[in-house]
Amino acid sequence: MASVMPPSGSSALPATPLRNSGSAHETTVLTLTTLGTLMVAVDSTIVILALPTMARELAAPLETVIWTILVYLLITAALTTQAGRLGDMWGRGRVYNVGFAIFTVGSATCGFAPTAEVLIASRAVQALGGAVMFANSAALIASVFPPERRGRAFGYMSFGWGVGAILGILLGGVITTALGWRYIFFINIPIGIVAVLLGWLTLPAGRREPAHFDLAGFVLFSGALALICYGAIEVASYGTSVTNLAYVAAGLLVMPLFVALELRTPFPMVELRQLRDRLLGFSLFAGFLQSLGYLSIVFLLTMYLQGLRGLTPLNASLLLVPGYLVGALLGPFMGRRVDRFGPRALATLGILCMVVAVGAYSLLDLNSWLGWIPLISVVSGLGTGMFYPANSTAIMSRTAPGTFGSISGLRGTLTNMGTLLSFVFTLSIASASISRQTAFEVFLGSSNLTGGISAGFLTGIHAALVGSAIILLAAAALSWSRGPSVPHELPRSRGAGPTEDRRVP
Repeated sequence: MASVMPPSGSSALPATPLRNSGSAHETTVLTLTTLGTLMVAVDSTIVILALPTMARELAAPLETVIWTILVYLLITAALTTQAGRLGDMWGRGRVYNVGFAIFTVGSATCGFAPTAEVLIASRAVQALGGAVMFANSAALIASVFPPERRGRAFGYMSFGWGVGAILGILLGGVITTALGWRYIFFINIPIGIVAVLLGWLTLPAGRREPAHFDLAGFVLFSGALALICYGAIEVASYGTSVTNLAYVAAGLLVMPLFVALELRTPFPMVELRQLRDRLLGFSLFAGFLQSLGYLSIVFLLTMYLQGLRGLTPLNASLLLVPGYLVGALLGPFMGRRVDRFGPRALATLGILCMVVAVGAYSLLDLNSWLGWIPLISVVSGLGTGMFYPANSTAIMSRTAPGTFGSISGLRGTLTNMGTLLSFVFTLSIASASISRQTAFEVFLGSSNLTGGISAGFLTGIHAALVGSAIILLAAAALSWSRGPSVPHELPRSRGAGPTEDRRVP
């Protein structure tokens, strides 16, 4: 993710990554972080195809069962930054492994859940583990891999996410049909047990930073995000009301208090001063806008294919597999290009590919050839294959070693917030022309639209795609405006030592 000028107030000395006699150690870390990324990605998509079956077998309405998706997004959005900070304090390898264990336990309780309420609570546990893994995976790679090989490592993480999304699509329908929905969670258990044991034996515990936990910052930040995200979900689900808007307004009012506190405390949860660095700040917010603009496209296409073209959830998802596959396979290759040329051009070009794909999707109508979908998805997959490793490298290249976990967690939080808000954006557009109950059913594939309402719904989808293109163009502008960078020299943080702790947990 070529030397760079250090940010104001920091040293130009290069960071020394953790090493343990070379490539074998790096391979173990990369394997476990890629596997963890893959599992988190699988569980972000595998549930969608099983939701109608869950609702039927648990005797729960769809608007209740859909919270198995929403609570996962909400928890990961609210807790990822804090989980990254815990990795800085207690050792990234140790905390990552604990997150894997929590994720595995949550998967087991999801599989055995007797009611929808227990299932939602279990998904919250699973999301907690996923947040810990997601927050610390990039930090682990940044602390283990030398700067000149980080782009390739982040490329493999992108590969894990792409493959996980594909497996989630394929396994969700196949396993639910052949074995029942509970097995979409049970398959995580043996994989998780093996990964936790391997991580316990091989992952470096990581350097411990001074054990000062910013409790006030934790409460303010978690509270603000929870209020904003919950209020936005309620607006999308039930429409605007004084109560729902009050949630969002309260969360927005708490954010300035959090910023003021973090700038004054000697041991902040997030080193906000680092965001004054143009490259770091612009890269983080380019990632947020990309997530907000791009994930809404996936949701909109799902509703177009299922609601307007009458496809089953599995068949609709299969049309998008080529794009995921291209993005996954290109990740490692593009990561090596980032190591050689720097992230700016590749990240920006990747977003522009997504804009081209959105423009092509906006031309679809009720009679368009469905073969256009996989062809266009290849263009968007090319974009993600370039953007994700490049932007991750750019972020970690300007992160001080002592705050790898904190900034990696902030990156994850912004990405998860973008994903959650894209879901809200999509449902809000859909419910402008159809009822919210019908919008839920269309999204889950249990209903499709006919007659005059189809044209109105298609108009709404086209308007949403235009909005997504505008958001992505803003992300591209930020990505280019951050300036050129090369990842071989990093700033040092206050209290960051020259090496990481090599002990296993």
